[in-house]
Amino acid sequence: MGRRSLKEDQQKRIVEAFYEVAKREGIENTSFGKVAKELNMRQSLVVHYFATKEEMTLGLIDLIIMRYENIYLLESEKGNALEKLIAVMNNIFSRKWDSYIDDSVFYNCFALIFRNQVIKHRFRELHLLLRGWLQNLIQSCMEQGLIKCEDPSRAADLVFVISDGAYYYLSMVQDMDEYDMHLERYRQEAFKLLGLKG
Repeated sequence: MGRRSLKEDQQKRIVEAFYEVAKREGIENTSFGKVAKELNMRQSLVVHYFATKEEMTLGLIDLIIMRYENIYLLESEKGNALEKLIAVMNNIFSRKWDSYIDDSVFYNCFALIFRNQVIKHRFRELHLLLRGWLQNLIQSCMEQGLIKCEDPSRAADLVFVISDGAYYYLSMVQDMDEYDMHLERYRQEAFKLLGLKG
């Protein structure tokens, strides 16, 4: 496997700095100057790698995708397909999302879909990718006779409809016991879609 280029390394550093500034100040208040200051580099160098803020935002969405992939990467690849599916479903309905990307940055990026068609398209790709990964796990379990599911694509879509709705609502819940109670309820409903006991 080849080494990443200096350009890719610099772009990754800039996107990660953009993320850190956006986490503190919001995307709307993030600028080339603030990102450059975060990295202790000249602003012209940031502009060399990203001509526009939109380009940096697209890089940030790619960072979100990369980090969210961790939901599907299990600590151990041992176990059958059903054990992997259950582990992924438990990850989807856990607080792990928060450890990968700050909610305020995610929703700041998401809000841009209403004003920017390129960002809207990239977010759609993100959601389709997450659903596709889950669909593949469900399909694998079906092929091995481990679960019964009429339509893996529909099931994966509905699991994420529950998940997306859950996290949108739960972002407004302050009491952690209430948060956990609701999240567990949503997790169990998602498991029922696959004929699994949560």
